[in-house]
Amino acid sequence: MSGAFTGPVGDPESVPIRPAATVVLLRDADDRGFEVCLMQRNLNSDFVGGAYVFPGGGVDPDDEDLRWADRVDGLDDPLASLRLGIPSGGLAFWVALVREAFEEADVLLAVDSAGEPVRRDAEENRWSVHRADVDRGRRTLWEVFDEEDVRIAARSVHYFARWITPLGAPRRYDTQFFVARVPGEQEVHHDDRELIGTHWMTPTEALSAHERGEFTMIFPTIRTLAALDRFDSADAVLAHAAGVTEIPAIVPLMEESPHGWRIRLPGDPEDTGGLYDAFSGRPVLE
Repeated sequence: MSGAFTGPVGDPESVPIRPAATVVLLRDADDRGFEVCLMQRNLNSDFVGGAYVFPGGGVDPDDEDLRWADRVDGLDDPLASLRLGIPSGGLAFWVALVREAFEEADVLLAVDSAGEPVRRDAEENRWSVHRADVDRGRRTLWEVFDEEDVRIAARSVHYFARWITPLGAPRRYDTQFFVARVPGEQEVHHDDRELIGTHWMTPTEALSAHERGEFTMIFPTIRTLAALDRFDSADAVLAHAAGVTEIPAIVPLMEESPHGWRIRLPGDPEDTGGLYDAFSGRPVLE
């Protein structure tokens, strides 16, 4: 899967599945519809180094802190868990995606005590310090939110897709994908550590860059861009995601062929039953 899969590990069943959250950041693009934010992973990363990804990562223990119940606007754990189709612990995924967006992209998906988006322009230096502290583990995001008296803007973040890394990969994740618009006055800044580049482009442009071999992407990123490509505006994406009640887990199946590793997509409602190259993500005929 574009640098993520090089063949089965010795004992596939021994690889644990880690819960993770990813957020597709959107912005309006005038007559071009809308753009998504793709960020390049550090070339020296031991996981999909150099690939273009959406901000995200694993759910951390601090994301499961029960005190978050009072720091999330418009969502509690039972409702979050219901939306994700899990028994409990759903709220931690919203916390994780907000934390990752803040750490990796410098985007703050938060509202103040009046329910209005937090404006950072007047206090940018302070929020930059907060970001560095959270990213370096000196403080938790909950501590920052509690000090600033702000809450996660859960009403503006919508569940979009779920991908589970195939059996046999050296690392496995159960990743919930979300979509959110970048608040108006904020700009994306990669952290220059895990991520070394930021690119705004339409889904069509991103897919074309991948087809030309300019952007390496893992398979879920490719498929998410293809799903987004059918919408003509960020509003349409968000409205669709807000209205979806059931999202199936997509668990790719890996198959070895004389020409390399191939992917099948049982459970993907948009799939036609074909095979895909595990490294390029392109459909193949065999």
